[in-house]
Amino acid sequence: QVQLVESGGGLVQPGGSLRLSCAASGFVFRNYHMSWYRHAPGKERELVAYINSAQSITNYADSVKGRFSISRDNAKNTVYLQMNSLKLEDTAVYFCVAHTSPRVWGQGTQVTVSS
Repeated sequence: QVQLVESGGGLVQPGGSLRLSCAASGFVFRNYHMSWYRHAPGKERELVAYINSAQSITNYADSVKGRFSISRDNAKNTVYLQMNSLKLEDTAVYFCVAHTSPRVWGQGTQVTVSS
């Protein structure tokens, strides 16, 4: 059974940091590209960051460039999203996605940036 489980969300003040983790199981993690998406109320779902299976390519939404960093540990079947200098507008549910066929989504983790 293919499964993705996110963790690490929470409440943080503007300017703070959080590290999201996504533990994968049920497929050969190292063979698949991974992404982080987010969905805020009243907004469209947004691709936040992408990393390829070889860890040689990463891409970011313009809104998070220079603040967020995606990485993966293929030995631990885990993908991470380091989020620094968080802003109010980063508040959303964050999902990790495996680029399997069909794609698999985690259940999401809430990130709330508030003073």
